[in-house]
Amino acid sequence: FLTKSGSHENVSPHKKTNTTPKNIPAEEALQWSDSFEDLLQHTDGVETFTQFLRTEFSEENIEFWLACEEYKTIDSETKLRSKAKYIYTVFIESEAPKEVNIDCNTKKAIMKNMEQPTRSCFDAAQMKVYSLMKKDSYPRFLHSDIYLRLTRRKGPGTTMFRRRSRSCVFNERGEATAEHSAW
Repeated sequence: FLTKSGSHENVSPHKKTNTTPKNIPAEEALQWSDSFEDLLQHTDGVETFTQFLRTEFSEENIEFWLACEEYKTIDSETKLRSKAKYIYTVFIESEAPKEVNIDCNTKKAIMKNMEQPTRSCFDAAQMKVYSLMKKDSYPRFLHSDIYLRLTRRKGPGTTMFRRRSRSCVFNERGEATAEHSAW
């Protein structure tokens, strides 16, 4: 899915992240707003997005997506089968500890594929979860305190944006006039 190979090598669905916003340059964080795909190409972006999803109690989505990305890189058939079983029991089956929200037809198709798992057996579910994150979670992330603290921080106690010292309004001729009520 739209990511560079190996771009998630330091991100694991099993690892709790210790990354805090102070460790990430604002310039890097600003790049994440270009697109959801750009966010997923940055290890710090994925970890920060995961922190945000934890605040919404929906981190299972990114964890499932990352597990699927990792799954597709497995060469050994034995390891592939073992990882497929893990993904299924943790994220797919009913009442799974981190069950992702997918329709029953997708679940049934995955269950059927579990007899002979292939690299693509989770693709439909992964695409649905990806789409959900892109359309729902990602826009909220861009307006979250976690993200806004990163992008507005330039140094200790400063912001990247200059405060406006006075306000003005434009009249019908397009001329600027002072807005004294804002002072």
